Amino acid sequence: MVLYHRGAAIQPSSTRCGNTYMARVCILKEDGESTSLGNLGQFASRNCAYAFAVRCATAYVDGLPLPRSPFGVIQ
Repeated sequence: MVLYHRGAAIQPSSTRCGNTYMARVCILKEDGESTSLGNLGQFASRNCAYAFAVRCATAYVDGLPLPRSPFGVIQ
């Protein structure tokens, strides 16, 4: 699903990664600049990962610092 925030098209997604879900997001600004924020963090549910991707994208578009994911995985 594509969402719009302040003229930017936001495409959040959550993909299965083992027993967790990975949050990701792509952003297309009005000027045509495309940005992928990459893997944003792992979550226990698909809905939480998706919601976090939306929060990160809106923060990026607004020029605010990205929120931190609830936990990190050491690889």
